Amino acid sequence: MYTVVRSRWAALSVTVIALVSLSLVTGCGRRSASTTSSDIKNTWKKYDTPPGADKSVPDTLGGDGFEKVAEQLGYSTYVVKPEEMKYFGDERAVKGGQITIGEMTFPTTFRPEGQNSSLVVNTEIKGYIYETLLGSHPVTREYMPSLATHWKVSADKKTFAFRIDPNARWSDGKPVVAADVVASWKLMVDEGILEPAANLVYQKFEEPVALSKYIVQVTSKTVNFRNLLYFGTSMVIYPAHDISNLTGKEFLEKYNFNMPAGSGPYYLNEKDIKAGQGWKLTRRPDYWAKDYPTSKYTANFDYVNYVVVKSNPRLMYEKFKAGEIDLFRHNMLTTEWWVNDVDYDAIKNGWVRRYRFYTNGPMGTQGITFNMRKAPFNDIRVRKAFMLLYPRETVVEKLLYNEYETFDTDYPNTPYANPNNPKMKFDPAAAAQLLAEAGWSTRNAQGLLVKDGKPFVLEMAITKDSERWLTPYQQELKKIGIDLRLKHMDWNAIIKNVDERNFQIFSYGYSGLLTPNPETSLKSTLANKNDNNNIQGFKNARVDQLLDVYDSTFTVADQISIIKEIDAITYNEYMKSYWWNPKGIRLGVWDKFGMPEYGLGRYAQLSFAYGTAGLTWWSDPEKVEALAAAKKEKKDLGGEKGVQEYRYWRDFK
Repeated sequence: MYTVVRSRWAALSVTVIALVSLSLVTGCGRRSASTTSSDIKNTWKKYDTPPGADKSVPDTLGGDGFEKVAEQLGYSTYVVKPEEMKYFGDERAVKGGQITIGEMTFPTTFRPEGQNSSLVVNTEIKGYIYETLLGSHPVTREYMPSLATHWKVSADKKTFAFRIDPNARWSDGKPVVAADVVASWKLMVDEGILEPAANLVYQKFEEPVALSKYIVQVTSKTVNFRNLLYFGTSMVIYPAHDISNLTGKEFLEKYNFNMPAGSGPYYLNEKDIKAGQGWKLTRRPDYWAKDYPTSKYTANFDYVNYVVVKSNPRLMYEKFKAGEIDLFRHNMLTTEWWVNDVDYDAIKNGWVRRYRFYTNGPMGTQGITFNMRKAPFNDIRVRKAFMLLYPRETVVEKLLYNEYETFDTDYPNTPYANPNNPKMKFDPAAAAQLLAEAGWSTRNAQGLLVKDGKPFVLEMAITKDSERWLTPYQQELKKIGIDLRLKHMDWNAIIKNVDERNFQIFSYGYSGLLTPNPETSLKSTLANKNDNNNIQGFKNARVDQLLDVYDSTFTVADQISIIKEIDAITYNEYMKSYWWNPKGIRLGVWDKFGMPEYGLGRYAQLSFAYGTAGLTWWSDPEKVEALAAAKKEKKDLGGEKGVQEYRYWRDFK
C-alpha cells in the first residue's frame, strides 16, 4: 500500500540507524588505503581542512592521543571483530555506477527536520546525508562509534559525554565539532520547527555543553533507558555554522528544497531536485570516513536516482519492466503482478530476478484509524463496530493471494506484541448491535442509519491507489446503513489535514520500531496538539503512568512486559483497526547488482528496503555488461527464474 509513507517520529532513532549504521565509522580501526577513485565533480566543498585533530587540543580533551587515555577517563568504544566485518558490507563491492529507485511521493520539503519532514522518504534521504553521534551494531544492536569515537555514561545514568572524531568533516570541508551538537539540540527543542514530538523528546535534556572542541556533555533531566539512544543514535547532527543563528521558524523558511551541509557519504545538490519529477544523490569521494574498515564497502553507488511517478503504481511498474527503474518493491497493490505477471521477456530471460527477503525488522502497522476527538468516533462502540466491519480475511484471500498475514497489535514481528489481544474477526451482526447501543438503530428512506435526525454519512480522503482496499469496506458499511464517501486527494494534502486534525477517519501506515517509543504516539499531553503522531487524540492515565515506568526501566524483559500491557490497553480502546503485513520483503531487481550474502541487513524494514539497498548493494561491472549484451541480443541469462528466498536472518543464531 503506497500510503504507508509516514514514519513514527520516534522511529527516527531506528530508521536512521538502519540506513546509516552500515556506513558509519568505528573510530577504532586503522585506515586502509582506498581501492577506488572517482571522477565525480566536487561542487560542495568550500573549505579545505586537513584530516586529524587540532594540535592545540590536548589528549584529555579529545585531541591527538585521546585513544590512549580514554579508558582511564571512563570512556567506552566498540572494536569490531574480524568475523563481524561481513555485516558492514561486502569486500566484493566496488565503487561506481548508479541505482535508480522509483518513488510514489514527491516530498513537500527536503529539509531534514521540522514540519512536513516526517515522511519515510525524507527519513531515507536523511540517512544518506547525515550522521548521528553513535551508531548501532547491525546484528547485536550494541552502541558503536559514528561521529563520536567514544562515549561515557555517569554512574547515575543521567550524564553522557561524547568525543567527536577529529577526522569528521562536513561536506563543505569544515570540521565537525562539539558546538555542532549543541546547535543541533537547540534546533530540536525550538517549538518554531513545528514538530512537538521532537520537542518532547529533546526537552528531556539540559542544554548540552561543549567541554572542548571535541568533547560534548549533556545531562538528562530524568533517568531513562532511552536517553543514550535519543541523544546518541537518534539526534542527527547538523553544522552550527549553518543553523546556530537561526530560530526554528527561520530554519523552516531557509531550508525547503535545500539542506544544511551533511557529514554523511552522499550529498544532495539543489540543482539535482526536479520539482515533481525526482532527485539525485551524489556520492562524496571526499567522505571523511570512506576508508574506515566499516565504511569502505558501503555507499558504493556514485549516484542514487529517485524517479517520482506520482500516485500511479501501474506506470511505476511498467517503468520498472522497461528497465527505467532498477528495483521494484512489491506491496499490497502490486501483489497480483508479483503472483501472476511472470511471463514477460525480462522475467523469462532472467534479466529481472525476484527476491523474498526475510529479516528480523519490525513490520510496521497499517489499517483504519479514527479521530476520537469528534463524533461519531468519540464513542468506543462506534469505533469497535467499524473494526468489526472490515472484511480483512476476505481481502487477504481474494485480493492479496494469501501473500499477507493479519495482525492484531501495534508491534507485529517483535517480542513486544501482546499475544493475548483477541483476533478481530469480521462480524456485521455484532457491529450492528454496537451501533444500536450507540443510538444508531433506525434507518431513513435511503437505508442509512439515523441518529438525532442525521444520517450516518462520513467522508474519507484517500489516495487513488488505496481505493482497492477501501471499496470492500465501503460496501460492508453501506449494507449496515453507513455511507462512507471516498474522496480522492493528494497524499500531502491528506497528511496536512491529519496533522491539523481535520479528519474523522484515516487510512494510516507507520514504519516499525526496534525499540518501541510509545510516548510520541500515546502521551496524553500530545492529544490536543497538531503535528505529532497522537493523531487519534488518545488519553489514558494508566498508559501515561506506564510510559514513565517504561522510561526508567533498564531490563529488557521488564520493558517487554510494560509494552505488552500498553498494547493491550490501546487495543481495547479500538482506536485503530489492523490490517496485514507481507510474508517477507519482495523485490523485483534488474540483474546488474551485487549484494551481501544476506541480501538486506538483519533489521531491514519494508518501508526502508530501497534505502538499505542503496547503501549496501553495488553495481557489478560484469553483470552490467552481461545484462546489456543479453538485452541487445535478446538472450537468456540463465539462472533461477522463480522467487529466490533469502532466509539468512530467519535462520540466524
